[in-house]
Amino acid sequence: MTPSSTRIPTLGVPTGSAANKWSGLRCHTAEFLRHVRRRWYLYLPVAAIWGLAYTRLYIDPTPRLPVLFNWTGSLPYRVALVHYGPHRLKRGDYIVYSFAGEAQATYPGLRGQPFFKQVRGLPGDVVTVEERAVAVNGEVVGIAKSQAFDRRPLEPIAANVIPPGHYYVQGTGPDSFDSRYRSSGLVRADQVIATVTPLF
Repeated sequence: MTPSSTRIPTLGVPTGSAANKWSGLRCHTAEFLRHVRRRWYLYLPVAAIWGLAYTRLYIDPTPRLPVLFNWTGSLPYRVALVHYGPHRLKRGDYIVYSFAGEAQATYPGLRGQPFFKQVRGLPGDVVTVEERAVAVNGEVVGIAKSQAFDRRPLEPIAANVIPPGHYYVQGTGPDSFDSRYRSSGLVRADQVIATVTPLF
């Protein structure tokens, strides 16, 4: 065998059908990237939604955004401005807080989720319950439903005096899941993320 007839193997370089597959994959990838560059305005919102989803799943379940969009019937507002920073809460204030109630044991997806409610009770206020009517300082603020949407039983909050650093919060809708229920409970001051100014 002469030196000129010796075949030297080339490592890492695909040959034959493997080379054709590699070349085809590169062509498809390049074409896809050109398509993305031409239609960036379609892919940008999708990337933003996925980014927010991954942030909520792996980093922080309660996003910090300047505007709040409310899709639930708890309160009659759909869009609101969010104000971060120290919170000196007053009765009637609207807040966003990170959920930490007992219900997260049954519904793990609730853990840390942002809830948008109104402050109806302050530290020192007296919460009473008659049958399923919940009152703060003698004023009925809501009726506790007997069961959740999945027919699991719901217990009203226990009568108590709101302790320091806690708040009774509630929505205006009959289906709002809030402090009127034991499995939601009072909100601690350290759960409050921001105060909110409803726009419409």
